[in-house]
Amino acid sequence: MILEIVSPERSLFKGEINSITLPGVDGSFQILNNHAPIVSLLQKGNVKINATNFHFNKDVVPFFTKIDEQNYSLPILSGTIEIKENKVIVLVD
Repeated sequence: MILEIVSPERSLFKGEINSITLPGVDGSFQILNNHAPIVSLLQKGNVKINATNFHFNKDVVPFFTKIDEQNYSLPILSGTIEIKENKVIVLVD
């Protein structure tokens, strides 16, 4: 599935991923390939991304924490997520 993470200042990430775990207002939840369409609010926490290959622009690398070769984490204050047809869009603060 395709993930796009956007902040008010810039696009932070766009690429193909295996899964994403998000800090929802009612608790953490994970999205896998072919997930049903949803829109949800996010709270302060970490967005955890699992992908086979990561390609970051050099200016956004400091925002992400590398967990291992296939996992990165991004701390957020709040946000919104929409998933539809295997495309995940995350708007973060």
